[in-house]
Amino acid sequence: MSARIGLISDLHSTLAPLQEALAIFEREQVDSIICAGDIAGYGEKKILHDVAPLIDLLEEHKCLMISGNHDHWSDEYTSINKDRVIAFFNSLPTHLELEIEGKCIYVVHASPPDLEHGGIKLLDPEGRVYEDRKIHWANELKNLDADILITGHTHQILCEQLGDILLVNPGSTVFNHNCSILSLPDMQVEHFALSNKQPIKVWNWAMLFQD
Repeated sequence: MSARIGLISDLHSTLAPLQEALAIFEREQVDSIICAGDIAGYGEKKILHDVAPLIDLLEEHKCLMISGNHDHWSDEYTSINKDRVIAFFNSLPTHLELEIEGKCIYVVHASPPDLEHGGIKLLDPEGRVYEDRKIHWANELKNLDADILITGHTHQILCEQLGDILLVNPGSTVFNHNCSILSLPDMQVEHFALSNKQPIKVWNWAMLFQD
């Protein structure tokens, strides 16, 4: 048997890239979908954007979801759906431990066991791997009982072997323009471009303030 798992993260209250990713997953006939947190938006997007349509789509597609750091600020929303949004985010776990096709999968927004800040940053601004960081994180994760670690938060598209663990981060659907599919048990990862744009391997908030 085999399985294909759709991976998304850091949706940041932006509907169109999520819709496109879900259409790709349907076309590619994935067996399940994992969202690694930060469904809620940044700054004014918390107030001005209604996140309820994203929640509707995620639940409709039976996505497995965890919370991200932005998802804890849901009480700032002024949406007519405010009560539902707050209840939804409060119901999300901080991490997931799954077994699929004989592989143990750990899902967390930033880093194990349940951190939602910091995260595993392996790439320089041009998308090149810092080898010393790979060595550091391979050591940090050596006691994690998992074959695959799925994260979000850093807005870095990653598929790197760290010791015995394969680290996969699909990046942000809206900022990195990417979603991914993990195939099991062979542990192969495919990346899919979104929004008719080339995926950006590394994106950070400071880029919005550059001239």
